[in-house]
Amino acid sequence: MTPDTKEGCLNLPSSGGNESWEAGLRGHKDKESWECSGRTSLVIHCRDLWVLALGRFPTHHKIGIPEFKYVANMHGDETVGREILLHLIDFLVTSYGRDPVITRLLNNTRVHIMPTMNPDGFEATKVPDCYYTRGRYNKNGEDLNRNFPDAFENNSASIQPETRAVMDWIKNETFVLSANLHGGALVASYTFDNGNPVTGSLNGYSKSPDDDVFIHLAKTYSSNHASMYKGTGCDNRQTFPGGITNGYSWYQLEGGMQDYNYVWGQCFEITLELSCCKYPPANQLEEFWKDNKVALIEYIKQVHLGVKGQVTDKNGNPIPNAIVEAKGRPHVCPYRTNEQGEYFLLLLPGTYVINATVPGFKSMLKTVEIPDNTANFSALKQDFSFPEVSDKIRSRVASCPKIPLYQELTRASAAVKPTVHILVLMTVMLVIFK
Repeated sequence: MTPDTKEGCLNLPSSGGNESWEAGLRGHKDKESWECSGRTSLVIHCRDLWVLALGRFPTHHKIGIPEFKYVANMHGDETVGREILLHLIDFLVTSYGRDPVITRLLNNTRVHIMPTMNPDGFEATKVPDCYYTRGRYNKNGEDLNRNFPDAFENNSASIQPETRAVMDWIKNETFVLSANLHGGALVASYTFDNGNPVTGSLNGYSKSPDDDVFIHLAKTYSSNHASMYKGTGCDNRQTFPGGITNGYSWYQLEGGMQDYNYVWGQCFEITLELSCCKYPPANQLEEFWKDNKVALIEYIKQVHLGVKGQVTDKNGNPIPNAIVEAKGRPHVCPYRTNEQGEYFLLLLPGTYVINATVPGFKSMLKTVEIPDNTANFSALKQDFSFPEVSDKIRSRVASCPKIPLYQELTRASAAVKPTVHILVLMTVMLVIFK
């Protein structure tokens, strides 16, 4: 990146003034790094999507430490999530080393925070208004939450630069859990947003193989929110029991980000609608932060649900692209190990049979008893060791087979493909962690 590009990327508009909170963060050089999640092309003024990564190893993935993310403001006129995430950044940074819970959380989790996915839309939303829609779309007039590949039908929309940048970001990390912050309602919505008769859509509910986990995740946020759990919604016509809803049950959505994360990214994501008013006055933002503070932290802890481990050969060498899934929970895109041979499966406490498969070898089954380890900040560890594996098998590309449940996606994008680059502004202070 050139110096000019850096300056342009960092100078995002903010009702609170980015310069002030950015300057404050620079004083905490031991646990954060800034990532630029993809150039979003000249079409939208060379804007980049900035992410703050926090944790004991903020600049890179560490084996055994799960990756978590929060994304906000993909609809530019929905501003509460953006401001809440800026508050969350400040809280996590200033609490580290002082609050034992936050310290353990960041020592055992790599947390990525993207306050703004649609900077042009946010900039176009100039006047606070509860129902303002001008800034909803990106610079090209596209709704980013209708723009992702869809698992149930061919999405004809051209993939936008912001969408492509986030897709590449998801592909390049090993995200386990995520939430997408919106406004205009008060509810935690979970996958699937789209569906077909196989997933139960004829009954008004599109059920994923991990429906129980998604319900738990949505309830975790709702029950820790100041009022979401009441389920009263924003008017008398719309209520959400317990403050949660299946996305399809609420309304059908094609090309949504949370379904994309789950199907293609091996990442469980829910959508958090955090305010009835999309763009409230600035003097209300502090109250929104207070309403969401506990829920935001408790939700991050859920990344430590279930089981994790490595798949290796007899010499301890990692085996990438091995399929690892819980019996009875098939995914159309089988969940595979990363380059380090790691897998992470979010599962509720209970007994499960974990199936690890490497092409050319028999599947390896292991029965595990999973406790609730969220308070210990570590999922149950279960490794798998196979005989020596050839390089040909190691390099086999992961694929998503076509089966009746989903439609095979074939689409081409007219958008410019963004390049992913990282700018490290803060480094790890090793003394703290020795």
